[in-house]
Amino acid sequence: QASGQAACPVVQDWRLNEPHYGGLTGLAKAETAALHGADQVKVWRRSYDIPPPEMAPDSPWSFTADPRYAGVNIPTTESLKTTLERVLPCWNEDIAPLLKKGETLLVAAHGNSLRAIVKLLFDVGEAEIVHVEIPTGNPLLIDLDGALKPISARYLDEGRAQPLPEAA
Repeated sequence: QASGQAACPVVQDWRLNEPHYGGLTGLAKAETAALHGADQVKVWRRSYDIPPPEMAPDSPWSFTADPRYAGVNIPTTESLKTTLERVLPCWNEDIAPLLKKGETLLVAAHGNSLRAIVKLLFDVGEAEIVHVEIPTGNPLLIDLDGALKPISARYLDEGRAQPLPEAA
């Protein structure tokens, strides 16, 4: 309503979901740290290409019986790298074509899925992306050129802004 739009079309896509935390799914951060050590948990949560342990096939957290994922090959664990591999087709097939038409989009997704898009847009290196934080509930406005390269970027709530990679 604040945007002056009575109704906006909403498209949901599972590829923008949070990464699959595999065998850590269902565990609180403190519980996970107690089981595996805080340093190992940090590696799993923040590294680019080191995923948590795989989810057991008989886990009560398994997505295999969820009808929303019927016909989808859900991984048993994901890193940020494999999350980007999952998000990339959504970007290429659904988001980028609309942006190239000049449409303005609001992409609401989970933090790590958004980090994957930031990595893509800003061409952030694997070592640097682990330090990029996307604050929850603070929209990031990115202006893109015709080639979908960032011209500028800023958080709407500057008081909770996090450093961003330099716009191209």
